Amino acid sequence: MTGDERYPLPRAVIFDDTAALALGAGNIMASRLVVEAEKDPALRVYIPALSLAAAERERAGVAEHVGALPSVAIEGLDFAAATAVGKRLRGVGRTDVEGEGDKGEVDWSGAHVLHLALPTVEWPRGRPVLTRTPTRYRGTGIRTIRIVEQN
Repeated sequence: MTGDERYPLPRAVIFDDTAALALGAGNIMASRLVVEAEKDPALRVYIPALSLAAAERERAGVAEHVGALPSVAIEGLDFAAATAVGKRLRGVGRTDVEGEGDKGEVDWSGAHVLHLALPTVEWPRGRPVLTRTPTRYRGTGIRTIRIVEQN
């Protein structure tokens, strides 16, 4: 078994709020994934709605920019997602969701990302997450891809 067979390229990538901000700022890696998804309909780029909201909170206009890209799918918070996110946040201790975050707030965006990244029937291996902060998802079992910063 070759390395390519063991670790095939992902056919779907989830951008968290840090990746959405990077995309909005013109990061080459994030932009390239979106361009490749435009060329290849088998490659999908997803951004959870709560991640887009968190990115818009940090930088005005990011949501409009990202939302206008035809190859990016914004994943809403439907009943199943809202229930899963709420249960995940309820089950996390206050020290786990406060203190180490940017503003000491509950990480709604991260919980939505986690819900979408975990394995499902459609995505039995889950979906990797593009992020500037892979440690945010430590211990969750999801795969992360660290954004390469440009110089």
